[in-house]
Amino acid sequence: MTALFLEDAYLSTVESLVTGIREDGGILLEQTCFYATSGGQPGDTGFLERENGDKIQIAGTVTGDTKAEIILVPAPGQSVPAVGEKLVQHIDWDRRYNLMRMHTACHLLSVVCPYPITGAAVSETDSRIDFDMTDTIDKAEVTAKLMELVKANHPIFNQWISEEELRANPDLVKSKNVRPPSGQGRIRLVCIGEGSSIDSQPCGGTHVGETAEVGEIHIGKIEKKGKENRRFRIRFGPLPA
Repeated sequence: MTALFLEDAYLSTVESLVTGIREDGGILLEQTCFYATSGGQPGDTGFLERENGDKIQIAGTVTGDTKAEIILVPAPGQSVPAVGEKLVQHIDWDRRYNLMRMHTACHLLSVVCPYPITGAAVSETDSRIDFDMTDTIDKAEVTAKLMELVKANHPIFNQWISEEELRANPDLVKSKNVRPPSGQGRIRLVCIGEGSSIDSQPCGGTHVGETAEVGEIHIGKIEKKGKENRRFRIRFGPLPA
């Protein structure tokens, strides 16, 4: 299966052939633009359009035995397509685009707060990153630094490196506990800024093409979660007065 979102996060509609139907009803396709739940980012929802115009609503997207196997999960009560049938995939674009903006905001926060990441979760309205840190930091200060990066409108692009190159540059990995999946032969880096001048880190998620697309964001709350853990919550909109 070809994961088209790895090269083009803005691809929201694409044709594909059904290659398999799992016992649990999950649909496998030859290629897909649907992102599967991974790395704290939820999987895509949307629908599949059949040649007669009927729709199969997709309630979620997950991975199978490996990250390379992407399974579209139909909502209850949907019709079952046939193996070999041609379908047109339609992502819930508004939802996906908000997730892309939020995921990008999480990368920017990891630039402003250069500490090991111990956990993360992306949602449409309120995302979080947990850092291994003891420093006290002001949410208004962090918000101001985030918005500087957003307004500078830095380009965001992908770059592929080998697994050997990643092993030779372990500092590229910001997560304290999770390593990028190996065995595929190559690793995708998400880079921010001309020549990766702002950031570069392994990530399989979806992101916007320029930091200005993130829009106005702020740190809604910084919580202490243990002696050496701080949870930052990112929200859309201006910092409340």
